[in-house]
Amino acid sequence: MDSTNMQLTDTHCNSNQSGFTLLEVLIALLVLSIGLLGLAALQTTGLRSNQMASMRTLATQFTYDITDRMRSNPVGVANGEYVVARTTTPSSSIAPWTGGTHALTDLTEWRANIANRLPEGTSEIALCDTTTAPACAEVTHIVTVYWNESRRDTSGLPATFNCPPLTSQDFRCFRLVYSE
Repeated sequence: MDSTNMQLTDTHCNSNQSGFTLLEVLIALLVLSIGLLGLAALQTTGLRSNQMASMRTLATQFTYDITDRMRSNPVGVANGEYVVARTTTPSSSIAPWTGGTHALTDLTEWRANIANRLPEGTSEIALCDTTTAPACAEVTHIVTVYWNESRRDTSGLPATFNCPPLTSQDFRCFRLVYSE
């Protein structure tokens, strides 16, 4: 046999590789875990947004509820029985000599619903005057509902009620102007 015609064969080159290496498996697990973490973050954000939208919907419903009650009692509105500050109870804001039991019932039920359904929910109804916006051409009352949208712990901190909110620490609000 001629040594020049002899072919050299490498037995290692002819073997087929099968399966994954450990490094490929680890990289696939890393990519999968990052994707699952992103999915979990997306789900959490969606739930939080849904809850905030639910609170805003409730606040809207509550403001329309009290304005409907005010429309059903024009005498009480004309007597100023529906004006209540955020820090006072409805009973102390209605003069007993005007016979405002209808307005007192409306405000008491309204405030109880807000307190029970919105986190740290509170409200106020103010008369429109020259210092409030919008201008008081046809507007008689301004109804505002406040709530703690982030549900952060506010114990020991002064609650801030700016509408619209000025900082992330402010309670969220919904304001509706009422005109007869």
